[in-house]
Amino acid sequence: MDFLTLFAIYVVLVVSCILLVCKCSGQQQTPFGRIFSSLTKIISPWVPQWFQQYSYKTVHKLFHQRNRLFVYLHLFLEGVVYAEFSYEVFGYCREMNTSLASLCVPYVLLAVQSYFFYQCCSRDPGTVTKENHFAQVQVYQYDRNLFHPGVSCPTCLLVKPARSKHCRVCNRCVQRFDHHCVWINNCVGAQNIRHFLLYLVCLCAMAGDIAVLTADMLLNVVLASGLLHAHYVDQQGEQQPVGPVFIIQHLFLTFPRIIFMLGFLVFLFMVLAGYAVFHLYLALVNQTSNEWSKNGGHGCQHCHPTAGQQCSVGHVQSRHFYSRGFLRNLGEILWPLTYSGKKHK
Repeated sequence: MDFLTLFAIYVVLVVSCILLVCKCSGQQQTPFGRIFSSLTKIISPWVPQWFQQYSYKTVHKLFHQRNRLFVYLHLFLEGVVYAEFSYEVFGYCREMNTSLASLCVPYVLLAVQSYFFYQCCSRDPGTVTKENHFAQVQVYQYDRNLFHPGVSCPTCLLVKPARSKHCRVCNRCVQRFDHHCVWINNCVGAQNIRHFLLYLVCLCAMAGDIAVLTADMLLNVVLASGLLHAHYVDQQGEQQPVGPVFIIQHLFLTFPRIIFMLGFLVFLFMVLAGYAVFHLYLALVNQTSNEWSKNGGHGCQHCHPTAGQQCSVGHVQSRHFYSRGFLRNLGEILWPLTYSGKKHK
């Protein structure tokens, strides 16, 4: 099979997996989710009914019920990348006199990321219970836009604290609910949001560092082999200088596993970097994904201004109702607010 065809199939497969996870994990307002919904509407008339029912049951079990499949998949992908890096890239880099300290950085990042990943998976995100309900209600004021006093959770039968939400996957109300993450099989809330952010940053650093080391190794291979100044004979019998496609195809045929690993890491880094930046922005303005989705996705809940008119209740300002300044917002992420007998403003 031609290299470009195989690489195109690989790209389509990776992007399709990203679209599927974004759509089915409940993040309905993401661009990927909207694209996937549009594609589903177009394709569904040609898909057999039995297959649609089977797909629905499978997706429901994977994304709407607690299970550890994605935790195991995360560990498997991580193991495959590090096995390939240790087995091939590490040795090539040592032959090219790459410093041992630089090659040890991915393993240090792996240890740090594993700690935060474990904390994300195992730590209580901030479950609202009968025992802590009174204290949880006192932590945040109700903004009377997204969160109103006196509203009870029909499942937990408790008055919902401001910024909390009932997770249908975990079947519990969570303080300062952000979202449910299938990759950690847990909710992200007040008590583990700091671990989640640090986990994302470490994961980005891991993918980026290994990708840079791998790309540097491949660049050194190209420079050492003299491919940049090489020529080949085309079908007309004329000599042509090699181009980027020829070099990439040569590297793919020589190091197929390394090229696939590098492509995977580049896609992973781009997706994770965007996701991490988004969550860092939310941390700086003291918003959650749940609040951003409701505010940004549905507009003002009080009025429907026409063209040239503004919202009469200041909906834009309500989007940052809980913001207390960048430093204090970050401090709230690192040290979650608790009720101490004084009313927080």
